[in-house]
Amino acid sequence: MKWCVKTGVMAVVLLLLTMPSLAGDPSGAETIASNLSVAVDFVWVLISAFLVMFMQLGFAMLEAGFSRAKNVANVLMKNLMDFAVGSIAFFAIGFALMMGSDLRGIMGTDGWLLLGEFYDVNTILLWFFMLVFAATAATIVSGAIAERPKFSIYLIYSAIVTAIIYPIYGHWLWGGGWLSSSEFLVNLGGGYGALDFAGSGVVHALGGYVALAACMLIGPRIGKYDENGNPKPIPGHSLALAMMGGLILWFGWFGFNGGSTLSAHELRISIIAANTNLAAAAGAITAMFITWRRLRKPDVGLTINGAIGGLVAITAPCAWVSPLSSVLIGVIAGFIACYGYWSLERRGIDDVVGAIPVHGFNGTWGLIALGIFADGTYGVYTTEAPLVTGLLYGNTGFFAVQVISTTVNFLWAFGTGYLLFYLLKRLVGLRVSPEEERLGLDISEHATIAYPNFVYTEQMPIAVKKR
Repeated sequence: MKWCVKTGVMAVVLLLLTMPSLAGDPSGAETIASNLSVAVDFVWVLISAFLVMFMQLGFAMLEAGFSRAKNVANVLMKNLMDFAVGSIAFFAIGFALMMGSDLRGIMGTDGWLLLGEFYDVNTILLWFFMLVFAATAATIVSGAIAERPKFSIYLIYSAIVTAIIYPIYGHWLWGGGWLSSSEFLVNLGGGYGALDFAGSGVVHALGGYVALAACMLIGPRIGKYDENGNPKPIPGHSLALAMMGGLILWFGWFGFNGGSTLSAHELRISIIAANTNLAAAAGAITAMFITWRRLRKPDVGLTINGAIGGLVAITAPCAWVSPLSSVLIGVIAGFIACYGYWSLERRGIDDVVGAIPVHGFNGTWGLIALGIFADGTYGVYTTEAPLVTGLLYGNTGFFAVQVISTTVNFLWAFGTGYLLFYLLKRLVGLRVSPEEERLGLDISEHATIAYPNFVYTEQMPIAVKKR
């Protein structure tokens, strides 16, 4: 019986692999013949996608630096495997749900395994660009719940978020779904529904609110709170790695935002790049001064988070706002990154890297900022489409649409994230045993250590402090 099942599965796989292209352009010959300049767009989008993929290293370094030495190999493995698992899940299921033929504004219905007419150079260009975004959404959760989860449940989570949670919500905004195209929202917005240029909501807020659900269900790390419930600092092992990660993310973000034009012929790219940089700089400076005033010394970790918060916040409005507006957006993002982290910490939410305020709260702020600051100098993804204006330019309807969009974003991301991690908690358990957590996930989950010559001890921060 088992042999028959295996034979049947192999036959189906071989059939799928040998199916011919129905109507696509897998060689690219037809595409290039119809438009010679399209090659420039292909190169631009692919280079941008490579930059976004490089951000996986940035997240890995940031999370590793903010984690203790005994958990570094586990953090690195999660960042490697969420991209690997996400690539297959988004290839097999996610892209079809996100960009396939629309079903009542809810999800796509075709494009599974990129077969048939989806075996096409244009479609697969879009698939690759959307894939690296999907992996970014998934990896946000890794840092928030670091040092506690079973590695096996993280693999399951990575598959589900890239196959289902990210793609369905992405369809609502980027695949022709109801949030961007419903008649009510389009009329209210002044000719366009909810917008999100490069993913403050679709990628970052989604990942941030899934992380919130995960942190609530998995609970704080052992030793994070004293007997009275007061939070205690658990310093990461390497600010050097954290800083490296932060700067890699800043660099990669130019591909994240600039590449979302999907064309090298959109000269708005220059403004998008400038806005991206200015918001990050303003976020970093703001966070530095906030911590300097509150803690009497400028905090390195929160300053890094201020920069990333500015990047997250500008991601949705980067094409539709002015450079001055970008600075203001970044300043507010710096406040959110700092005070959001402290607020959650006081409420028992142990977020190791500050992913929830940086990505979740600032993702929401980015969507709202778009509804406020859009200045009518750029259209809906192209210069030929209706110009986008926000609250400051008289379009109160579009501001209302963006507020609706943030509500939907939170309900979908937090709701599906809570359901997913609740089921995993009940069925297989979320976190390792207390003994394994104290020992470190490197040894308990992977039978290895990141630093063979490093002395691992819970008392090390105390010993260092005494010296």
